[in-house]
Amino acid sequence: MQVKAKARFIRMSARKVRLVVDLIRGAHVSKAQTQLRFANKAAAEPVLKLLNSAIANATNNFNLNKDDLVITSIMVDEGPTLDRFHPRAHGRAMPIRKRSSHISIIIENVEQKEAKKEDKVETKEKSVKASKKTVTAKTK
Repeated sequence: MQVKAKARFIRMSARKVRLVVDLIRGAHVSKAQTQLRFANKAAAEPVLKLLNSAIANATNNFNLNKDDLVITSIMVDEGPTLDRFHPRAHGRAMPIRKRSSHISIIIENVEQKEAKKEDKVETKEKSVKASKKTVTAKTK
């Protein structure tokens, strides 16, 4: 079962958050929490908060075991940009862009994820066998 959580309008650029998110993509939840606690980046705090929220959703709403959860997908999208201006010489103004980002995470139970992989492999094997049968039938 997939469990989702979102954090929107995080006042940090998406580029900086992606550096932290790339560390934990595809990892087990407990390992990802440890990685985020010791990451020396400001973006680690909101990502850890979001991960804890997703874990809470899985354990409380769907009765899943925390030890069996894996991060299936985690994405960082750009949010709205606040445009501000800084005064410069000769009456000019330079833009200041205060960027924000949206983070979304999907965690899944390991057993169900492995079952899906096995189903994909079985269907692929069946299609290969079917194509071999048609090739041999055409050659005869």
